[in-house]
Amino acid sequence: MLGNWSFGDYFKEEACAMAWQLLTQVYGIPKDRLYISHFGGEPTLGLSVDEETREIWLGLGVQPDHILPFGLRENFWEMGETGPCGPCTEIHYDHRGGRNAAALVNRDSPEVVEIWNLVFMQYNREVDGSLRPLPALSVDTGMGLERLVTVLQGKRSNYDTDLFTPLLGAIHQSSRCPPYKGLTGGADVGKVDMAYRVLADHIRTLSVCIADGVYPGMSGAELVLRRILRRAVRFSTEVLQAPPGTLASLVPTVAHILGDAYPELISGTNRIMDIINDNEAQFLSSLQQGRRVIDRTLLKMDDGKVFPGAVAWALHRNLGFPLDLIGLMLEERGVSMDTETLNKLALENAKLQSQAAHFEGESNVAVDLHSLAELHSKEVPPTDDSAKYTYSLGQDGRYEFPSCQATVLALYCGQALVQEVLEGQKCGVILDRTSFYAEQGGQTHDRGYFTREGLQDVLFPVEAVQLAGGYVVHEVTATETLRTGDEIRLFVDEAQRLACMVKHTATHILNFALRWTLGDAVEQRGSHVTSDRLRFDFSVKGALSVQQLQEIERTIQDIVQKDEHVHVQELPLTLARGIQGLRTMDEVYPDPVRVVSVGVPVSDLVNSTGLLPTSVELCCGTHLLRTGEIKDFVIVAEKQLVKGISRIVAVTGEEAREAREAGLALAQDVESLSVRLASVIPSLSTAHRLSKEVGQLTDAVDSTAIPQWQRRELQAKLKALQRTTNTAVRKLETKEATRKVQTLLEKHVSETLVVDTVDADSISVVMKTVNQYSERSPGAFVMLLSHQPCGKVLCACQVPKGCTTLSAGDWALAVCTQIGGNAGGSPTVAKGTGSTVDLKETLELAQRFAQSRTRH
Repeated sequence: MLGNWSFGDYFKEEACAMAWQLLTQVYGIPKDRLYISHFGGEPTLGLSVDEETREIWLGLGVQPDHILPFGLRENFWEMGETGPCGPCTEIHYDHRGGRNAAALVNRDSPEVVEIWNLVFMQYNREVDGSLRPLPALSVDTGMGLERLVTVLQGKRSNYDTDLFTPLLGAIHQSSRCPPYKGLTGGADVGKVDMAYRVLADHIRTLSVCIADGVYPGMSGAELVLRRILRRAVRFSTEVLQAPPGTLASLVPTVAHILGDAYPELISGTNRIMDIINDNEAQFLSSLQQGRRVIDRTLLKMDDGKVFPGAVAWALHRNLGFPLDLIGLMLEERGVSMDTETLNKLALENAKLQSQAAHFEGESNVAVDLHSLAELHSKEVPPTDDSAKYTYSLGQDGRYEFPSCQATVLALYCGQALVQEVLEGQKCGVILDRTSFYAEQGGQTHDRGYFTREGLQDVLFPVEAVQLAGGYVVHEVTATETLRTGDEIRLFVDEAQRLACMVKHTATHILNFALRWTLGDAVEQRGSHVTSDRLRFDFSVKGALSVQQLQEIERTIQDIVQKDEHVHVQELPLTLARGIQGLRTMDEVYPDPVRVVSVGVPVSDLVNSTGLLPTSVELCCGTHLLRTGEIKDFVIVAEKQLVKGISRIVAVTGEEAREAREAGLALAQDVESLSVRLASVIPSLSTAHRLSKEVGQLTDAVDSTAIPQWQRRELQAKLKALQRTTNTAVRKLETKEATRKVQTLLEKHVSETLVVDTVDADSISVVMKTVNQYSERSPGAFVMLLSHQPCGKVLCACQVPKGCTTLSAGDWALAVCTQIGGNAGGSPTVAKGTGSTVDLKETLELAQRFAQSRTRH
């Protein structure tokens, strides 16, 4: 996107004049091919026609029949449901020329396309939908690079320009398809040309984003990039039938085309290719795994032809399996989706994400742009929040957080600044000074309360604290009348603040321990600190091993037990950046900046010419004065969010102790189960019971907060125990099936069609019995049914190999659908389930169906 901006320097006249000069004089585009749209007004909102813009274009020499008015949808630009907005004027180009194409403007014609949009920010869209004039006017324009190049090179399509033709050629070299022809719609048989365009577009997006430090991930822009990559992989492998690695092989071509403008594409080519290849391999593996899950689920289904929505959602959420692909695979098999459950789960997930967004910093009392401008115009000074760092260690070793005296400077309620708020009203309180920490730097906000002078027995609970334009906004539901000018006293929730300080200092030490254990290549990708736990995202190749997790915890515990001093000092930003081993994020820091180091004074780090083994970061958060207050540290979760990015969740203090105790208890349970499994398992029922215990213990290990290294060890042991129980179950089932087959053979001597019942608790035993019977009597058609006490019927059947007259799948399906169930399998072997009170009719049906096909 090309564009220019103005924040109060110039407005409509200058913006239009510069755009017209660039297009017609510098680029030499014929004036008669250009058409201008402008805002035609909206009476319902009290917005008149933008005659000012029309007159500007006429003054620049644009013909009147080339200037066209349009409504809100086309010529009123908004960034979202709320926020800055205003009328816009668009410049359109007629590719054909030699005619009046006014009727084709804004009609989705491929021959008349918009190339430049000039937006005039004049209003702010409020929450209630109303428009308020902005305190300052601005310009924001956007021109499509590809569309401009298409015009300048005399092409009809972006894909025919030299921005894309080298890429399309490279795609052809890797695919098994004919060269790109530019076909669309019905003419594009098999969507081959569409796949060319998707790959060319997506590989440019992926290359530029990854070069700029945005990687495929699980939220926000990273999630969008992940979906783009996976869509490109599907078109590459499924439509173009290109081999794995094709997508990454296009990166050098992108670097060649765009490298002059984005030199980081050239320097980072290999890294970009590695990230794309890793993510592609992971996705293709997920597709394989997903297909296996779908196949297994279809075999197990016994309630008609409706695929469980919970399984579909799990595939989509956990494996990234595209929902549309699941739908296509099920459609091919004649199976429908439980969309009601699927939609419910999607809505629940969206709700949880929304709640998480609120938890991580969204405020219900966000000061809007107009109110900020009003605060500045009234010369209300920014909040002095230095008192948030005013705390100390008392002689008894406890932290002391003094109260803070302040004056109410402003009250924000109902999207406006007010002089007073009444009891029960939710409002934002802006003070001259505060001791409360506002949400920032990955640390959650303080909680607490304040009292009003003369009314000390009435508490005003502070629910959230946010920063807005230099003002600290305290979110409060008034418990009494509160007015500007009131004197108040602030009291921070000391337990919550201290817990956040513990987690924040522990996060810094964790960052150091990761680098110490894994090497300098580890980079922080994000963090969040609350009173309960800390979360830390970082770059790493592969999951951490048990040994690495243990070493990281040992490094942290060593620093905790030494009760190291935590040093804080403000430094000029340039001086701070020169500290060896400084850990920073890719973000803008204030100048001067706070430097936080553990164990080594900041002054020593500044003067040191070498790397000292300590944690040192730029940070605005609140920290402990000594590390001993952390008491204990346990990593309770570590997983890869995407290829190359992992997330650690950890707890401290009492929660860490509880995690260790829970881990010890589960370890004892696993050991006890191992001892019982080491002895001879006497019966099938005992084997099933032990197998169930293994499953229950596995669930407990997976879901309980315990040390992550211990979870990995226990998971490995339980996996081995599960194999042991599965083997025992198989052997005992085979043994039981052998006994049942002997009884059946004696009962059905020389019979080639056997339809009978068998006493069995599982479909596996019924299946094994059928298999063994067929081995002992190769020419027999066998169907066995097992009637459970609850009324459920287990069915399994087998026909001689090579039989063309009767399919086992058809046989089982005919029987099971008759009793309200389902079945599946191959022409030779099949199984299914159903439900009935009386099995006699079902046996007769099974006999008749087989006889009608085999003439027995």
